[in-house]
This record gives sequence, C-alpha cells and structure tokens, in this order.
Amino acid sequence: MSHDEDGAKVTDIAERASRWASTMAGHGADHGVRLAHADSWAGSGSPEQLHRRAREEREDAALAVLATRAHGAGNRSVDEEPDEWRTCFERDRDRILHASAFRRLAGKTQVFVFPDDHQRTRLTHALEVAQVATSVARALGLNIALTEAIALGHDCGHGPGGHASEDALSPYVEGGFDHALWGADVTLTPLNLCTETLDGIRNHSWSRPAPATPEGEVVSWADRIAYVCHDFEDAVATGIVAPEMLPALVAERCGIRRSQQLGAFIRGMIDAAAQSGRIGMTAPLAEALGAFRQFNYEHVYLRPASTAQASSVIALLRALVEHYADRPNLLPGVAGVDAGSTDAVHAAVAYVGGMTDRFACRQGITLLGWPAERLPKGIGTLG
Repeated sequence: MSHDEDGAKVTDIAERASRWASTMAGHGADHGVRLAHADSWAGSGSPEQLHRRAREEREDAALAVLATRAHGAGNRSVDEEPDEWRTCFERDRDRILHASAFRRLAGKTQVFVFPDDHQRTRLTHALEVAQVATSVARALGLNIALTEAIALGHDCGHGPGGHASEDALSPYVEGGFDHALWGADVTLTPLNLCTETLDGIRNHSWSRPAPATPEGEVVSWADRIAYVCHDFEDAVATGIVAPEMLPALVAERCGIRRSQQLGAFIRGMIDAAAQSGRIGMTAPLAEALGAFRQFNYEHVYLRPASTAQASSVIALLRALVEHYADRPNLLPGVAGVDAGSTDAVHAAVAYVGGMTDRFACRQGITLLGWPAERLPKGIGTLG
C-alpha cells in the first residue's frame, strides 16, 4: 500500500469519526426536544402516554380468561414500588435480559462444547424458546411479557458443559442439582423476580410439577419444541445425522426442515387449545414430537462421542468444586467461610455452575494443572 493510500485511509477514518461525534447530542427541535436524525418526523401521533395502570387495564380486557394478569409491582419476595411505565412481568423480562447469568448463556453448551459459529448455545436456545412460546401465547391471548420472561430465564441455572453439569454437581447439592430449581432458587434470586416468573422457570422441565400459570405451561412445550428441532438441525450441519434418517412418522407429520417442524408443532398447540381449551398439542403431532426427541437421544445426545464428552465435563467440574470448596478464599465475594464447610461447598457449586465452558476449561488448566487433552473436546475433535 502506498503512502498516499495510507494517508487517504487515515483521512476517511477521521472524517467518519467527526461525523459520528457530531451526532452526540442529537438534533434540535421545538419544545426543548432533541431528535436522532436531522430529518426526523416520527411521533406517536398523540401526546397521551399509557401509564402502567392504564396498560394493565387494557391488558386485563384483552387477555384470555385464564391468562395471568399483571398487577402493580407484582408478587415478589421483597416488596418494591411499581414502575411508572412497565408492568411487573415486563420488569422481570428486562431484569433477566440484563443479568450476567443470562449473558453467560452465550458461552454454555447446548449440545456441542465450544460450538462453531452457527451452532446453538444456551443463549440462542433461550431466544428460540422465547420465539416459539410467544407465538403460541399471542395466539391464545396469554400474557406475552410473562411468557417471554420465563422463556428467557428458564435455563439460567445451567452449568457449563450441558446437562452433564447436573450429573457433575448433584453430589454436592441436597436432592441433586436440577438446573430448573437452581436457576429459580439460586441463580436468579438477586433479581427479585415475581413468583409467577420463578414458578415457570422452576417447573419448565416435564419431570417437575406443572407450572402454576398457562404461560409457564406454554414455555414447557416451547422448550421441548425448540431444542428438538434446532439440535437436529445442528447435528445435520455437522454431519452426525442426515435428514432422511428421521423416522417416517416425524417426516410425514412435521417435515424435515426446522421451519416446517416449528410451524407444525406451533399449529398443533394452537389447534389443541381451540379443541379443548387446554395447553397441550394435538395427539398426532405430540406423537411425532416424542418420536423426534427419541431419535435425537439415540443418534445425537447418547452417541459415544457425546457420552465421552459428558464424562470429561463431569470430571472437570467435580475437581473444580472440590478445589474451591477447600479454598473458599478464592471465590469472588465469599468471606468468612470455613474450608470444606457446607457453605463453602454451596458457594463453590454456585461459582462453578455459573462458569462458561471456556472459563471452566481455563481454570482446569491454570488451577488444577490439567493437560489440554484431559479437557472436554469440541466438535472438531469429536469425530
């Protein structure tokens, strides 16, 4: 590159920076209002604002009979003043979106440790669950904000390395480590969420009691729909399975592409509500979803490479928990806790459970002195 070209590039960068800086304070307008664009025109068309109470009244009139209504600040462990503009469930959704536990889902395994650019993480899974759940909730006249809050928060209790983390951490938690319970009762406790939101998160797994709200029930279905469809798509993209391997029951009733499958299962839920008034799925599609999930278990989740990966995750996380439990002084924000005590073990589980895959592996190398070949392998080396 010539000196002149170098100089031109520097000039272009300086001009772009100058244009960007010139918009810092926005653009002037009448009534002391600043605008984003010099030619901005947009407005609501009315000077009236919909305060929270007015919106709650409008919501109450529009929602289905058994949909969950928002009232004031919501039912929380610690009382709060209501927000002027947002309903209690909108505040919950916003708090989850801004929580570090939610952000860390971007670095946690959905199926593959160290996912490639286009493979799902726990974060993208949560977003896809929210899309499926709100599509159903909107059609059924349920509370969208509550549905979305539950969906976005439902996996915040997951540890690194996927479901193997539950097996890894269970020996250190009375009754075993369940990501749904841990998420609602430990990870998200500082957010002071509404009881309805926490209930939906706590009970989204089908092995748990039914959620107390129809919105929570919708998320339970949406979670299964989303992961069955996108885990299969990821497995196809990596060459683990092929679309033509799907059982005929699945292919015939919901198709072989994710868009077809999601559409079929969502329609199955909406049709079920129309037929019975219940949150569920029409029998033919529910059978297809069950067969689809069984196929994934046999060909993706329980294949030898996956079980080997899970074994590595379990060994790593247990070693980290025991290391930190014996040295609670290494745990951020933990003080006055005796080494090896119940409190030290709980704090160690909370810290290790909150780690991303990469951070846990780095700690295995730096703290435990493990060689790289002992760590969980990414998809590139799974075979």
